[in-house]
Amino acid sequence: MKTTVELPDDLITAIKIRAVSEGRRLKDLIPELLRKGLESEDGPRKADRRVQFPLIRTAHRASPEEELTPERVAEILLEQEVEALAR
Repeated sequence: MKTTVELPDDLITAIKIRAVSEGRRLKDLIPELLRKGLESEDGPRKADRRVQFPLIRTAHRASPEEELTPERVAEILLEQEVEALAR
C-alpha cells in the first residue's frame, strides 16, 4: 500500500544515511524499521510496570507533623514555589 507520511528532516536524513551505508533502498528499510519499533512495544511497557519503592524502617513512627501525606507533600511544594518566586 502506498501512503504519504511527513517525517522530520533529521529523521529522514538518518534513515537515508543508514540506507546508503547498508546499500539498501528506502522502501525496503523503512518498513523494517517500523516493524522493529512495533515489535519492541509488544513486551511490557515501562510505564505499565509497578514501581517498587523501598520500605524504610525507622526507630519511631512519624508524628503527624512529620508524616508525609499527599496533602503535606503538596503543602511543602507550594511553600517551596512561593519561596522561589519571592527571590
